[in-house]
Amino acid sequence: MSKNTRVPGYMQSKAARNTRGIIGDREIRFKCSLQNTILDVLRGRPGWQEVPGPNIQQQNSQQNNKPAAGIKPTVSSQPAGPQQPSAGVPNRIGYQPVPPIQRNSDGDWDFYWCDREWLHQNYDTMFLHEHQKILHFRNHYELTRKNLMVKNLKRLKKQTEREQGKSEGLSFDFHPTTYELPSEYHIFVEEFKRNPGITWIMKPAAKSQGKGIFLFRRLKDITDWKKGEYQPLTDTTREVPETYVVQRYIENPYLIGGRKFDIRIYVLVVSYNPLKVWLYRDGFARFSNTRFSLDSIEDAYVHLTNVSVQKNAPDYDPEKGCKWSTMRLRQYLTAKHGSEAVKKVFKGIDNIITKGLQSVQKIIINDKHCFEMYGYDILLDSDLKPWLIEINASPSLTASGKEDYELKFGLLNDLLNVLDLENRLTGKEKRIGGWDLLWDDGPVLADDGNMECTTNGTSVTTANSFLGCHNDRKRQLREIYTSAQAIKKT
Repeated sequence: MSKNTRVPGYMQSKAARNTRGIIGDREIRFKCSLQNTILDVLRGRPGWQEVPGPNIQQQNSQQNNKPAAGIKPTVSSQPAGPQQPSAGVPNRIGYQPVPPIQRNSDGDWDFYWCDREWLHQNYDTMFLHEHQKILHFRNHYELTRKNLMVKNLKRLKKQTEREQGKSEGLSFDFHPTTYELPSEYHIFVEEFKRNPGITWIMKPAAKSQGKGIFLFRRLKDITDWKKGEYQPLTDTTREVPETYVVQRYIENPYLIGGRKFDIRIYVLVVSYNPLKVWLYRDGFARFSNTRFSLDSIEDAYVHLTNVSVQKNAPDYDPEKGCKWSTMRLRQYLTAKHGSEAVKKVFKGIDNIITKGLQSVQKIIINDKHCFEMYGYDILLDSDLKPWLIEINASPSLTASGKEDYELKFGLLNDLLNVLDLENRLTGKEKRIGGWDLLWDDGPVLADDGNMECTTNGTSVTTANSFLGCHNDRKRQLREIYTSAQAIKKT
């Protein structure tokens, strides 16, 4: 066997597998802080092996503050392409948990799906080796905290208007009027008085799953909030109040069957410098369980579409759920409004995604070891205008049903295919499974012949964006792995 022949990790000797270095033909060793779909994906992936071990902070302490040890991955002789979901959701919907594969005894890892809290505690004291990949950028909250997201978008809008003119600033008109409280309370009061009778929504800046959110129409409805712990500090010994944002509520949401919904969209950023962004074709619309009405603004089941809220509704049906796939939503909108209107909607969503990321491009601490999968929440109003509601750094990966599990299993498996720790691709692909390359230091255009989202034989877009379009991910993965292998042989 020649020196350059690649040998799958499971065929190597133990000594060869334990040699540190850039990932080649050895098992890819992973850690995961979650107990849901991502763990099933990682455990079921050929050539990947789980490493339990203590966390990096503990290891460094035990090793006299030496840098954390490197990672160890292995590449299977089979494509790390599509996997059939063999585990995951609760047994009541027919899945059994994937048993853990044999574990290594030490704490070396190549890939870590960590939670944000762990990252914040350990990132600044870690030494990451060349081949290591970890979830989250250090200051991801610049985009995912509601107050900072709006602040950064406003700053980029002003810069754009200054450099390119007021007309270009109109492309940022996709988030509701927003103020940070308590710091901008008096400015908000002035705006409130200029627009009597409208509905406002209050949200904690750093919470998710609908926690702490309420609607109001009168200033006296937040009198207790203002006078309580959220009042601006006069006593320096008092704890700093929790930051909220108050937004103008979108009173005319687009309704289907009389119910409000928003759209969860998955976006993968593998680099901020240069900015490289992937958009996943599949997502879902989350519906409220109760018909929409402004007569009862205190009813969370009417106004909040979060599954964590809706599942507690008295008449919630866990088997039926409250979700549509983005493909079903796109087909519905096309049938009702025509392909040109839908093309405009999804082009607007692309604009929201890229503008949001550009607003923090120079602020996020870029690190080649880091990646981020965001969950964008988009709301359509009755004029089919898309609005950015929020961006999540840790979108839920817990499945609510069989279809939801299959979507998330494919989403996460394809994310690992994009990261390509096995080094099986050429690096020039525009589509990998369900992920389409949306931005690569500039907008990415679709290749001729790759226009799969059509209506009456007419392509709906020239951008490499196919949200809600047909997605034969397994066939596509087979094609790109075969093509990449042929290119590498030549």
